[in-house]
Amino acid sequence: MNRIFLILASFALVFMIATMVLGLSLGDLRNPEDVAAQRWGTIHRLSGVAAALSAMFVNGIVATYFVGTSRWVREVSDTYSLERQFIIRSNTLKRRTFPITVMSMLAIVAIVALGGAADPGATRQLEPIQGITWAQIHLLGALLGIAFVTLVFYLQWNNIQANRQVIDDVMAQVREVRLAKGLEV
Repeated sequence: MNRIFLILASFALVFMIATMVLGLSLGDLRNPEDVAAQRWGTIHRLSGVAAALSAMFVNGIVATYFVGTSRWVREVSDTYSLERQFIIRSNTLKRRTFPITVMSMLAIVAIVALGGAADPGATRQLEPIQGITWAQIHLLGALLGIAFVTLVFYLQWNNIQANRQVIDDVMAQVREVRLAKGLEV
């Protein structure tokens, strides 16, 4: 999980940043005669959806990883009568990671929702809030959201590393138990 997480998280972040840069370079989307801006606007929307899905995918993998490994630690600890500290450490990491993972997913949904609110081609146009356009709000949301997702990926990475240590410790204990019982290692 260590290697694949770095690759997937980096890809998702680069994709999100590239989509934001693309959005910043758009022309006037409110001008229906600007064909180039309309085409790039469509590309921005599609890449935004793809970037959001890639970041959601990474968060989903992290949640699944911690659910699966904490279960594995519990089952192996029970099978080999290992100390309960392994289960506690694994569950603590899972419980520390899960809320930030969900918050990251919600931040991604918020960025996409703000993008929808900023879309000049939407059927229902929202009025600016105190002179601030929805495109400006979407930009601010994207900046804050990408920064938050980056922070969450960093925290997830640290927790994955700590969980890897728990797994290594469990495997070392299992090795000792199997050697003591004369079983194949």
